[in-house]
Amino acid sequence: MTVLAIAADHGGFGLKEEVKRALMAEGHEVVDLGTDSVQAVDYPIFGRALAEYIAGGKAEKGIAICGSGIGMSIAANRVKGIRCALVHSEEYARLAAAHNGANMISLGGRFTKAEDAVLYINIWLNTPFGEGRHRRRIEELDEV
Repeated sequence: MTVLAIAADHGGFGLKEEVKRALMAEGHEVVDLGTDSVQAVDYPIFGRALAEYIAGGKAEKGIAICGSGIGMSIAANRVKGIRCALVHSEEYARLAAAHNGANMISLGGRFTKAEDAVLYINIWLNTPFGEGRHRRRIEELDEV
């Protein structure tokens, strides 16, 4: 199974807890980088910490969750080597993996049901990267 890291702000805390339990039940090792409650915190801190954890090779992939998923994805994508995709459907999950080689995804805790989140994560984890023109585009991103 895949070693995953997960982090959320207060807006994503509830979904993080549900997703973490489901992924661990599937046999994944899940490293929880916080937050630990619904007390208000700043998403950039948790998005950056998760992205640095992934970029540093401490986990294979990361799942970021905030209220909308937008803030965490922005924070994560500021870290070199991270490709974090905002996912809110099965097709976005598939494309994040196949076309973008996303090593992180971001979910909206206020807009995503737990069962949908787990479905999207599993699609993302099990969809192979498409290579070819997609590899070239990732290399172009790495030059930025």
